[in-house]
Amino acid sequence: MPDYRKLSDHLGYTFRDEALLERALRHRSAGKDNNERLEFLGDAVLSLVIAEALSGQFPDAREGELSRMRASLVKGTTLAKVAREFKLGDYVLLGSGELKSGGHRRDSILADMVEALIGAIYSESGFETARDCVLNWFHARIESLSSGESLKDAKTRLQEFLQARAEPLPEYELVEQTGLAHEQQFEVSCVTRLHADPVVARAGSRKKAEQVAAQAMLEILQSRS
Repeated sequence: MPDYRKLSDHLGYTFRDEALLERALRHRSAGKDNNERLEFLGDAVLSLVIAEALSGQFPDAREGELSRMRASLVKGTTLAKVAREFKLGDYVLLGSGELKSGGHRRDSILADMVEALIGAIYSESGFETARDCVLNWFHARIESLSSGESLKDAKTRLQEFLQARAEPLPEYELVEQTGLAHEQQFEVSCVTRLHADPVVARAGSRKKAEQVAAQAMLEILQSRS
């Protein structure tokens, strides 16, 4: 049986029932007794705890600002970073296919593990304990947030930058789409009148590629202003 003491130290929580912990770490590719139901619970608990914390931290923020802040904290990439801080990839239980394809490093799987662990802590010890764990894990990230401009996505900020200068809106074009259905890569270009050359970015979805391209274009334009 794996030694979960280091993981417990990272989590700030020790499971009384190691079988529950193992279920939280078991991906659906590893069998029926997996973490999907715990992930469902954890997602709800996480969203509520973060919403409550942000509401207290930013009493003057509007609903839209709070929603953007919450989204930035509970999105998959943020949860995957938390998972890497806990070294969850060393503990995740995967089926042979996912194991061979490097599933223990995949953002989506790592993010699901964080939600499943929250669900498992909630199931074993109740909401208050789960809340305390989540707040401990996310404290620094919540403290570093600021409401307003920095929470707008890159496409919105680029659009507002151009509108403030009476410039046309940016144009995005899909340059190339490659890869198998579950591992596609999208290459997108972003064009503005203020910069002669298009900025090109690649990501696992067209939406994300557009955001990356917009951020790169915004940084170029801001460096000149």
